[in-house]
Amino acid sequence: MSAPTETSSQTSPTFDLNPRTRVIFGPGTLEMVGECCRELEGSRVLLVTDRGLRATGQVDRCRKLIEAEGFSVSMFDDVHANPTTDDVNRGLEFARDSEIDLIVGLGGGSSLDCAKGINFLISNGGVMEDYWGVGKATKPMLPLIGIPTTSGTGSEAQSFALIANAKTHMKMACGDPKAACRVAILDPELTVSMPVSVTAVTGIDAISHAVESYVTRKRNPVSAMYSREAWSYLHRALPKVIEDPHDLESRGAMQLGAYLAGAAIENSMLGAAHSMANPLSAHFGTTHGIAVGVMLPHVICYNAPEANTLYGDLARAADLCDADDPRAAERLAGYVRSLVELAGVPVDLKGCHVDPKLIPQLAEEASLQWTAQFNPRRLDPPDFEELCRCAMHA
Repeated sequence: MSAPTETSSQTSPTFDLNPRTRVIFGPGTLEMVGECCRELEGSRVLLVTDRGLRATGQVDRCRKLIEAEGFSVSMFDDVHANPTTDDVNRGLEFARDSEIDLIVGLGGGSSLDCAKGINFLISNGGVMEDYWGVGKATKPMLPLIGIPTTSGTGSEAQSFALIANAKTHMKMACGDPKAACRVAILDPELTVSMPVSVTAVTGIDAISHAVESYVTRKRNPVSAMYSREAWSYLHRALPKVIEDPHDLESRGAMQLGAYLAGAAIENSMLGAAHSMANPLSAHFGTTHGIAVGVMLPHVICYNAPEANTLYGDLARAADLCDADDPRAAERLAGYVRSLVELAGVPVDLKGCHVDPKLIPQLAEEASLQWTAQFNPRRLDPPDFEELCRCAMHA
């Protein structure tokens, strides 16, 4: 595919690319986890996961593969969806007792983010609030292996841990290059056991990452390559895995697409749909993938004056229209909405049980989110408020 039209006739923007993660992809690659631990020269491994995943047998299998290489494994499985500072603090106390020197995160984005959070605190001390922002870890961090069992957040490709404050439920993006996974193992066989509902919601999340990261103010040629390839994998594979959860080829496409979208975020950040998702989750418990799925079509239309041709690249890749179609953003927004409908989740804020009286507060909080500054078209609270009102009865 061609480079973004907006930059094709200009000097490429300055960027600093520093890949930090070895990526191992393919069915059955979980078998390499013990070898990877040995190469990282650890001896006492903390395995961070969740109790729901244990029922699938994947956790015990991973533990045995690590122990077979001579490592001792301590397993922390008290991780909840949208992990909070409480999850991280419990994991920290557990890890201190185990004297660990290597961490393996196995599960969805919640387990991987919690593993990163534990790593921040056990390596550098303090509390999670100390690392809200970028580059605040002053000491080396333990080696981390990320093994996603969902195809959504792309956390294994990022140096950020998203941890919610346990009191306010607002997510803190805590980022540092040292927090990135040393190794990411992408084994699509691990995703087959996901319920269809989880497959759909995490898939919408990954698609939102590909779309938003492609048009941000911080985008560059490398992030655009990641975003385009992620979109190409994801939009084709999501309908297939919803129809046939055992389609391993499509599962692999989803997992690779989610990783590439995560890599795009690492280099270009996100936009207004994600700025809205945080307040919606904090106030109404809206699942993140649902929140961004509801908001993304409206954000695409809002951004059209600044990013129509970029959206046109994605629309063309999905055979919706030519890239230079003046209605490309509108067509892409409609297509994204159709994918959300296919996922069987709410398509408007009314379906998410959002109280319209809180829209002004949601808009104000969205405007303060870090990702808002990267949106291609600037937004103030009144703009966010209008987006919310459009999304109430979409």
